[in-house]
Amino acid sequence: MKTGEPGRVMALDVGERRIGIALSDPTRTLAAPLTTIRAEPRAAALKRIATLIREHEVTALVIGLPLTMSGNVGPQATLVQQFADELRQMIEIPLYFIDERLTTAAAERMMLELNLKPEQRKARIDEVAASIILQDFLDVSRQTSG
Repeated sequence: MKTGEPGRVMALDVGERRIGIALSDPTRTLAAPLTTIRAEPRAAALKRIATLIREHEVTALVIGLPLTMSGNVGPQATLVQQFADELRQMIEIPLYFIDERLTTAAAERMMLELNLKPEQRKARIDEVAASIILQDFLDVSRQTSG
């Protein structure tokens, strides 16, 4: 993981129904929620992500990997890896995985603290989780390169 590289980083929180997307600033310091898209049909979701990568001039992609609590690759993580393999065929930037255990819970807590209504939380939970994944990646990258 190198953060000395220029350009934005995008993160994905891939779920069965929705995919949360977050984007860093150009200095790779801050992560912000971008949008949430439908996970199905898969071809449309992959195409939309590839388009967003081009539109925002993204130079690296991070995907949250939902490991089991014991740290193993379970069925959900296997599905995410398969999604990433399909996406790799459409993009030409580095792709990294980061352990995303507990990020959805952290996103839910954050939105509760912001007093968002339940329907607002449901609409934004995936992109907020993606921003937490991305911020974790940016922070770790800064520590290892600094």
